Amino acid sequence: MSTALVGVTADFKEVDGKPFHVVGDKYLRAVSDCTEATPFVVPALGHHLDIPELVRHMDGLVLTGSPANVHPSHYGADAHARYEPYDEARDATTLPLIREALAQKLPLFAICRGFQELNVVLGGTLHPRLHELDGKLDHRRPQHEDPDVQYGPNHTVSLTPGGLLAEILGRTETTVNSLHNQGIERLAPGLAVEAAAPDGIVEAVRIEGAESFALAVQWHPEYRAPDNPDSVKLYSAFNAAILARRRRKLAA
Repeated sequence: MSTALVGVTADFKEVDGKPFHVVGDKYLRAVSDCTEATPFVVPALGHHLDIPELVRHMDGLVLTGSPANVHPSHYGADAHARYEPYDEARDATTLPLIREALAQKLPLFAICRGFQELNVVLGGTLHPRLHELDGKLDHRRPQHEDPDVQYGPNHTVSLTPGGLLAEILGRTETTVNSLHNQGIERLAPGLAVEAAAPDGIVEAVRIEGAESFALAVQWHPEYRAPDNPDSVKLYSAFNAAILARRRRKLAA
């Protein structure tokens, strides 16, 4: 097979009382429209998946956003009804999937919940309700029915000078959307800050010393990705890593 394959993680949720594995269309279309790879859905089946074998068939991995929070037990905190919803089936899939993807040096693009999952896997912690902290912005989704408003520009982020993100975007500040309750409390070892919001909340990270593309952002570049110059640049960088891995795989 000559086509590069990118896994896209799914949520597990009930729809009309029936179980579904769900991925937002925008995540799949962003890969399809902005890279030369074919996306496929990774179901939230946890230990039922042979994750090492699955990763061997991938050329890249996208960790998607989700309304569900990472369960606090994964970063040493207590669960609380105020911090719901949770998606433990997704946790049981994505957390070991990230570990294996890193072990196999797979190009990795983590978005929103995926950004948080990466921090947890590497030993960091999360705060489940950022808007309750003194001096912090309200990073939650705007209360509006129009998705163009929900996913519209919300606040600026400062990009780390000399960092990967600043290199990709060609500047040291940009404006992003913001649709999250949860965020990084303690940054994991091995992660370098690539962007921060005006209130100091970490908005993008990379894995230090990664041999391939390994970037995570708290915002949503997948929304109308072809129409957003920043998103096109991010997916183009991801695509370059995907194709490089595919070439190495075919050569071997």
